[in-house]
Amino acid sequence: MSDKPIRVLVTDDSVFMRTMLKNALGKAKDMEVVGSAQNGNEAIDRIKELKPDVMTLDIEMPGLDGIGVLKKVMKDSPMPIVMVSTKTQAGAKLTFEALELGAVDYVAKPLADKDASLQSFQSSVVDAVRAAFSSNRNRLGKQDRLRIAPPRKANIQTEGIVVAIGISAGGPATLHKLIPLLPKEFPPIVLTQHMPADFTATFACRLNDTSQLEVREAASGDVLTSGTLLLAPGSHHLRIAKQGGKLVTRLDDGEKVSGFRPSVDALFKSVAAACNENAIGLVMTGMGFDGAEGIKTLKATGARTLSQDQESCIVYGMPKAAFQTGCVDQVVSLAEIPDVLIRMLSASTASAT
Repeated sequence: MSDKPIRVLVTDDSVFMRTMLKNALGKAKDMEVVGSAQNGNEAIDRIKELKPDVMTLDIEMPGLDGIGVLKKVMKDSPMPIVMVSTKTQAGAKLTFEALELGAVDYVAKPLADKDASLQSFQSSVVDAVRAAFSSNRNRLGKQDRLRIAPPRKANIQTEGIVVAIGISAGGPATLHKLIPLLPKEFPPIVLTQHMPADFTATFACRLNDTSQLEVREAASGDVLTSGTLLLAPGSHHLRIAKQGGKLVTRLDDGEKVSGFRPSVDALFKSVAAACNENAIGLVMTGMGFDGAEGIKTLKATGARTLSQDQESCIVYGMPKAAFQTGCVDQVVSLAEIPDVLIRMLSASTASAT
């Protein structure tokens, strides 16, 4: 990474939000706010004039809104963009649309002026801009061009196996390509996506609408069943435990693990303890190292482990950290993941007979 600061353009129609974003980013030693815009048309002009490295972009603005700006930028000259959205159902839907169009990451505006809420928001903005700056420029604006072939049909084991997935920045767009291609006859999937609490239920519904699997936000005590994907709520760690011969979910809102709640490490370690060798762990696009310790634990208990490759990742942070542990069995591209999982599960069937 260059020693030069990350040059950021701030776009928001609210003076208060522009000021807060400038203050938050200005405090980061590796960032420089090079300009601001109060509407979409001004943002387009500012991009041409200032050529920033990253832009923060408000979604709901009069005139040319954030979605309109995003479409134009990704068509003409793709660049890393972080969406700044409201914590509402409408805001969540627009955010996921933006991510599918090519935005790298997003942050949710604070609902209150409390110090803790503002500090959390400011920290999230800085992290999101760093993730956007680290993103794979070759993937920007091209998510819809990457085609994943449906997996070949096979007799697979669905009982007694759990697939655990950890993912962060770049996750929503990536999962919208992957999950709809998994067959209904599939082992239970447990998934931790770093995401605000107000967004996970909407995201689960959005995935469910396009998938063969039943996708829903996990609740404590859910029994893991084949054909189902359970998503960690944004406010709680998702863990797995054995109860009465079945695998069930456990949610807790305790301390962050590896810097996050929900945490991939928390999920993976619980899956390792509950399932031992009867698990598959997969680390996908995201910033940071959450999931690396969990991959080590999964591998130590005999589970099979995968990480997404650099070329197909939007942000190659978490998969890189997992790979560097030496505990990843196979590095796979996004296009390969469905077929690789089917082959692994077919092998499980063969070994079980």
